[in-house]
Amino acid sequence: MATKWLTPPEMAAWRSFIDTSGDLLRAIEKDLEPFGLDRGDYQLLAMLSEAPDNELRMCDLADSLRLTRSGLTRRMEGVLKKKLVSRVQSKEDGRVAYAQLTPKGMELLKEAAPEHLESVRKYMIDVLSPTEIKAIATAFTKIASNLG
Repeated sequence: MATKWLTPPEMAAWRSFIDTSGDLLRAIEKDLEPFGLDRGDYQLLAMLSEAPDNELRMCDLADSLRLTRSGLTRRMEGVLKKKLVSRVQSKEDGRVAYAQLTPKGMELLKEAAPEHLESVRKYMIDVLSPTEIKAIATAFTKIASNLG
């Protein structure tokens, strides 16, 4: 099969994604530093804050964060140590563990969220038109579906 090379517009799209995505994520993460959080910590806290009773089964949290179980264990080390999250055993099944957002974790998330939102707006949302935002959402939904 012959190689289907990228057209100039396709190459421009790919290169701009590669050249920009890392910088965008680093800029947003830098704005979380004053809160003692990195992007992964913030995402973990946000997911727990949106879950019923602010808790998720560890295996479900790992899946949502796209981490292996051992990857989640490493990710949890810092937030457990800072007492932002606690690990809770199921009362019904001792083999099941939950990650639960603590009141301290919720307070930190409430402090960090406005700054995080401001960063997302400043570096991405506010520089795009509504049509471009819709196109990005549509494109990445298709990409996620293709990867899934």
